Amino acid sequence: MYLLVIFIPLLSTIVTGFFGNLLTKEGTTRIASGFILLTCIISYFIFYEVCFCDCPCYITLSPWIIAGSFKLYWDFIFDSLTATMLVVVLTISTVVHIYSISYMSHDPHINRFMSYLSLFTFFMIVLVTANNYIQMFVGWEGVGLCSYLLINFWYTRIQANKAAIKAMLVNRVGDINIIFAIVTIFYVFKSVDYSTVFALAYNFVNSTINIFNYDISVLNLICIFIFIGAVGKSAQVGLHVWLPDAMEGPTPVSALIHAATMVTAGVFVICRSSFIFEYAPTALTIVTIVGAITAFYSASIGLVQNDLKKVIAYSTCSQLGYMVFACGISGYNVSMYHLANHAFFKALLFLSAGSVIHSMHDEQDMRKMGGLLKILPFTYAMFLIGSFALLGVPFLSGYYSKDLILELSFATYSISGHFAYILGTLAAFFTAFYSVRLLILTFITKTNAYKQVINKAHDAPLLLGLPLFILSIFSIFVGYFTKDMAVGLGSTFWGNALNITFENNNLIEAEFLPFVIKILPIVSATLGLILACYIYTYLTKYLNNLINNNLFRNIYLFLNKKWFLDKLYSEVIYQKILFISYNPLYAVFDKGIYNILGPRVLNDILEKLSKNTAEIQTGFFYHYALIFLVSLTLLIILSSLDFFNLLIILFVLFFFVFKNYNKK
Repeated sequence: MYLLVIFIPLLSTIVTGFFGNLLTKEGTTRIASGFILLTCIISYFIFYEVCFCDCPCYITLSPWIIAGSFKLYWDFIFDSLTATMLVVVLTISTVVHIYSISYMSHDPHINRFMSYLSLFTFFMIVLVTANNYIQMFVGWEGVGLCSYLLINFWYTRIQANKAAIKAMLVNRVGDINIIFAIVTIFYVFKSVDYSTVFALAYNFVNSTINIFNYDISVLNLICIFIFIGAVGKSAQVGLHVWLPDAMEGPTPVSALIHAATMVTAGVFVICRSSFIFEYAPTALTIVTIVGAITAFYSASIGLVQNDLKKVIAYSTCSQLGYMVFACGISGYNVSMYHLANHAFFKALLFLSAGSVIHSMHDEQDMRKMGGLLKILPFTYAMFLIGSFALLGVPFLSGYYSKDLILELSFATYSISGHFAYILGTLAAFFTAFYSVRLLILTFITKTNAYKQVINKAHDAPLLLGLPLFILSIFSIFVGYFTKDMAVGLGSTFWGNALNITFENNNLIEAEFLPFVIKILPIVSATLGLILACYIYTYLTKYLNNLINNNLFRNIYLFLNKKWFLDKLYSEVIYQKILFISYNPLYAVFDKGIYNILGPRVLNDILEKLSKNTAEIQTGFFYHYALIFLVSLTLLIILSSLDFFNLLIILFVLFFFVFKNYNKK
């Protein structure tokens, strides 16, 4: 059963990818959806057995790499952390597969699309079930490859090409650091197995490594490498630029990649490595600060976006910031709890947005919508549930995890924790504002759409509506029913999958915070909600007049240009790199040294030498005997010389040969 959950998606990929042309579109979509649905059902059985029956499972499949004393096997771990991720990933993947049957029905390449989705699911399962860092890296790179294929699915579109290449290159920056982390782990622990590394981590608390005459904590260095890798995958500030552009892919791709799978891989790896992070306080502080900045930064940009999917994309970046700084304050259980809750309501928002875009003939600009409440009442209801869960309305899923993260950050009573609390509370205000703004501009206000588009608009059909309904149920109830199990005091749900040291466990302190601190995030979100309703209901005619206000125009420009980070990258960093790449490197090495020592000149020299050598072929035996004796004498002389003298002689010979070549 445990191995089936890994290999059934791979079988789905093979069947739909290699034999899809032999099947009809309906046959391919049904086979792919059926395989993933079966895998999803199996994951729930695994979740019950592992988490509720407290029976984690470890499987060693076969040897993989054996080099001397180093032995690496295909190892799979099924503990509470893996089981939770399997349920989340496969539930979202299943509803996305079902959703795609209708959404992509008119696409002639739906077979290829379904194959990519199944392959993506397979690699994600490999990532979360791996029992060593190298096997995890296989899944890590696999989801990166599949994200490129899915974002660039409509490869005839220039913007899709650019977005896919951008996602690939930005993620490579993080991936290199994951490689550095794995190499350092092997150098320190002489193993890459989770069980070995985690058991030995405490013994290296005071160990340092000398780099450029600086003694750096080994564990801090490993954790920083892992975190930079997570920054790329989970779109934290600095390496976040790929995520909004990835909206060029089909909407089901956005839901799959940006809700529960690829973007959460970084958070998962941090939580999996909690046994190392707990003994790396410097790294934890960096994680907290970067996550808090990301939550605030992305939420502020979402305020001024007009593209329906990009608003949701920036909200994803913001919520990932919450998960990351929750890890930074050692709230790995709370982070995973928010990850699961967020996956369901964010997938609901993306798929609801897809339903709107589908009915509006691929229009994504909210300013060209409006008045869709009467036309798309079901989609509006789903959007409303997802948005309210996102902004943390009490008793919906987002309320339980999001507010707990903020309470936990304040309960650390540290500068970085309070910093995260302040920025997270402000981000809650922004989140409520842009969520309500999205609802009003899309559904409530007077329509700005073309009449022929409005007349043809229709609500979601069954295969589009069923996934939305399933996700709405999860978005409403999953937070309430799993709170005590996942983050309750004294809960043993996570078992040995996560490590939180006694001094870093602040759940009890979070329970006894002042009432003002507990209620402030809710008040902040409520103010954002009210302000957005008031502005976009009663002050819409005054919004255009604000353009004449210099302060407002500058603020809007600052947010619309994404804090000018893209401008900084393109005009400062990229230009400098291109200049260095062209002038010192390309001009000197490629056009200079490489041309002199490279194949073109070398080929010409060898060609001329061969012609000269051919002239020696006289056919007389005594000529060949003389050449043999001379060659043997030179060989004996050269073998008696040391390396330095031999190098000088070879340089002189090369000089005369090259000089002779230039004369000719």
